[in-house]
Amino acid sequence: MKSVDQTMTLYEKIGGEPAIAKVVDYFYELILADDTVNEFFKNTDMEKQRKHQTKFISFALGGPNQYSGFSMARAHKGMNLQPVHFNAVANHLSEALAHFEVSKPDIDQVITHVASLKDDILYK
Repeated sequence: MKSVDQTMTLYEKIGGEPAIAKVVDYFYELILADDTVNEFFKNTDMEKQRKHQTKFISFALGGPNQYSGFSMARAHKGMNLQPVHFNAVANHLSEALAHFEVSKPDIDQVITHVASLKDDILYK
């Protein structure tokens, strides 16, 4: 018989959309403090961005599909993001998840999922 943890999605394990919203808020605090990547958000409505990112991450972690945004390639078109930018964002996401005591194996699973999107994000 499977344990409860094995049948739960990461979305459920983390605490659903309210918990993910807190992670996203902290994540953007880290992003906006980082000169490597904060320039990409200088003309961004951050309230809208936080809500959008919360829905995207919720869906990516197995939650309900409320994401109605652009594809990754379209969302990042014209930004010409480089590996240094992608890695900074992935590291900040790891830090934000760890800050809210998400387990290392679960963080690794999230980052593996994020890494699978790399080709749709870089050099656009």
